[in-house]
Amino acid sequence: MTDGQRELQELAREFARTELRPHAAAWDEGRALPDDVFAKLAESGFLGMLVPEEHGGLGFDLHTYLLVLEELAWGDASVALSVAIHSGPVSGMILRHGTDDQKHAWLPALASGDLLGAFALSEPDAGSDASSVTTTATRDGDGWRLDGEKRWVTNGRRAGLVLVFARTSADGLGVFLVRPGADGYVVGRRENTMGLRASETVSVRFDGLRLPADALLGDVDRGLVMALEALDVGRIGIAIQAVGVGRAAIEHAAAYALEREQFGTPIGRFGALQAKLADSALGVAAGRALAYEAALAWEATRNGTPRIGPEGVTARAAMAKLAASEAATFAADEAIQIYGGYGYMRHYPLERLMRDAKGAEIYEGTNEIMRRVIAGEILRGSGNATS
Repeated sequence: MTDGQRELQELAREFARTELRPHAAAWDEGRALPDDVFAKLAESGFLGMLVPEEHGGLGFDLHTYLLVLEELAWGDASVALSVAIHSGPVSGMILRHGTDDQKHAWLPALASGDLLGAFALSEPDAGSDASSVTTTATRDGDGWRLDGEKRWVTNGRRAGLVLVFARTSADGLGVFLVRPGADGYVVGRRENTMGLRASETVSVRFDGLRLPADALLGDVDRGLVMALEALDVGRIGIAIQAVGVGRAAIEHAAAYALEREQFGTPIGRFGALQAKLADSALGVAAGRALAYEAALAWEATRNGTPRIGPEGVTARAAMAKLAASEAATFAADEAIQIYGGYGYMRHYPLERLMRDAKGAEIYEGTNEIMRRVIAGEILRGSGNATS
């Protein structure tokens, strides 16, 4: 890391320590994030990390962005999830695929926090298989008409901009810039999730929602390619969120192991507990390393210098998400064991961390899907190498 990155990491850690951690349990219990936390995130620049300076953002590279996101997740995973959705798939897609007019219209408002972004890809019958999307976008004069339903839309009620994937032809998907509140945009039920409970996840229905022609982002039938690209960035973000959660669990367990005494000695002196801490730390560190490696591969590919090997960005992103999420769940589980009976109590933080960690194994592609993605990319790369 550069000196500037270290300084930024410390600022993010202090923000998480003072503005997030003291409230995380109450936000989880109340299933809501207050408006002022988003105002504070915006004031700190954390909602514009991937937006270039010319559009009012901080212009971070992906590595620097991950440094901040890990600290936010260490403070509260629900906040980190909202920031990651807003920054990676939403701001990032507009930056890569938007016209100049679209960039000028949307990126400054996203960077300043005037608008929060949401990402609407999944449907009741289209989760891991994005090609099964049935929401339709049909031509309506010079514009479009949206009809269909989306599920698990993080920030869906609070957002000021939603990126919606809809079928534009038998074989193609399009991506549309949608302002909530328009006629035909209907927010459905709030999901009652096991973890990440303060993050607002809803279903959204489109009943003849009319959009202007300039609501289309990118090419009309290239939405699936854009979705897969966005998922790569999203999965790298999920990996570093899981690292933050796992790190928090390890720190709680280590502090408790030094304080708690049994048989006249701190339990941290017991070899079995030391092994739990060591194995947890190993897994979380590996997850972090894979996330940074995936970020480097992403940046290299965008710069025209892809990294050598059969494992491209997609495989590396899947590896990072798979390893980091499983490491976080393992670390939280082991921390609960170290706490013993106290770890099973809800007024201690570990059961919340356990629930939050588990979510990272599921959303934006389950870990079973991650294994399939990794294997498919390796086989594809090996086939190209031998042909």
